[in-house]
Amino acid sequence: MSVSSFTRRDFLIAASVALPLITRPQRPLALAVKKGPHPTPRPGIDASRVLAPDDLAGFPRALEPFDHVRQIPEIVDGIRCQCGCAEMKDHYSLLSCYEGKDAMAKWCPVCQSEGQVVFRLHKERKSLDEIRAAIDKEFGS
Repeated sequence: MSVSSFTRRDFLIAASVALPLITRPQRPLALAVKKGPHPTPRPGIDASRVLAPDDLAGFPRALEPFDHVRQIPEIVDGIRCQCGCAEMKDHYSLLSCYEGKDAMAKWCPVCQSEGQVVFRLHKERKSLDEIRAAIDKEFGS
């Protein structure tokens, strides 16, 4: 994105992510997030609530992570998001970050990165437990 195409909306989204990181005491992000267990994937879960490409206008970096998550919802549903959104009401798993019109993964780099790592490891035929361990190691749970 060029500076001339950086809209007020883009600025507000970036500021909402950066401001808490700048103003909090300096410590690793992983320590700021309440740690918890990974959820159990729900039986019959699917990608029907994951945003489609048409719903991601203005979020070009989110297209690939959303596409990947749509392919493996049953795996992503067994992963705890490490950005802090797991503490939000009605949030179940990393899959929740990709669902609904206000899907956090549209703009959150942690949600997007976790989705990409889960997809890559699944394609490498890693088990859910191995994927969880890798997520914990990389994202600090």
